[in-house]
Amino acid sequence: MSDQDQADLRLAYARLKQEHADYDTAIDAMITVGCNVMQIQRMKKKKLAIKDTLQKLEDQIIPDIIA
Repeated sequence: MSDQDQADLRLAYARLKQEHADYDTAIDAMITVGCNVMQIQRMKKKKLAIKDTLQKLEDQIIPDIIA
């Protein structure tokens, strides 16, 4: 993998990490305010999807080392 590809992956990872944190903050605020439970569940589902994508990107950034 080229250095540019590696940098692009790291940038995408950082953006998604920030988006994940933003969802976390938004969910906490929605719970505090007392928003609709269905909206909160949708937000949590989106947050989980982002977490799955983060894991896939992390697997691409950190290669498996066969011992």
